[in-house]
Amino acid sequence: MDEFHEIPYSQEVLRKGFHLLSLSIPISYTFVSQRIGLSILIPLTTLFIVMDVLSKKRNKAQFFVRHIFGRMLRRHEVEKEYTLNGASWVLISACIGILIFPKILFITGFTILILSDIAAALFGRKFGKTPLFDKSWEGTSAFIIIAFFIVSFIGYMTSAPWTFFVFGFISAFMGGMVEAASRMFKVDDNITIPICIGVLMWIGEYVSVYLFHLSYFHLL
Repeated sequence: MDEFHEIPYSQEVLRKGFHLLSLSIPISYTFVSQRIGLSILIPLTTLFIVMDVLSKKRNKAQFFVRHIFGRMLRRHEVEKEYTLNGASWVLISACIGILIFPKILFITGFTILILSDIAAALFGRKFGKTPLFDKSWEGTSAFIIIAFFIVSFIGYMTSAPWTFFVFGFISAFMGGMVEAASRMFKVDDNITIPICIGVLMWIGEYVSVYLFHLSYFHLL
């Protein structure tokens, strides 16, 4: 059975509802420094990973995780002993992103990861008919449309130069392609999506400065 469709749609909605809570990370990071952000996220990530690993064995941790998340967990998250669940990967991704990228790039890429991923999963499962890599054109289109709105909103709120929008849209589109082909990379898309967007926007920053003398690193 395809792991993406192995849980009921109602549980997919509930799973993405929990995923939406991750939006608190980029929102909070808007107001704090990198040091503070990491000082909160690293211990939290460590706790989640420890609970995740312990839950693979028959113990209280497993009972707790199964009781809370139950049918929302995908089969590989339950059966594979050394496979982390989505929540752990989201937190790992947040730590890596905050550590590596300028604030504006992390917030843009991570917000796209959360909201566009939700749109792609729910819309793709409901209406997806046309295959695209491992997903569907319909789901990927939803991902890209929401990502364009996110880039537009962040760009407008920060009075970003036009180059932010151009390279943001390019990065958002490529993020959608990475999400669609996520299983081909054998890496969790919670990692690949924000890194892809961050790297492409970082390249765009240097092109922007070199050709147009416009920068968006200073935003936020």
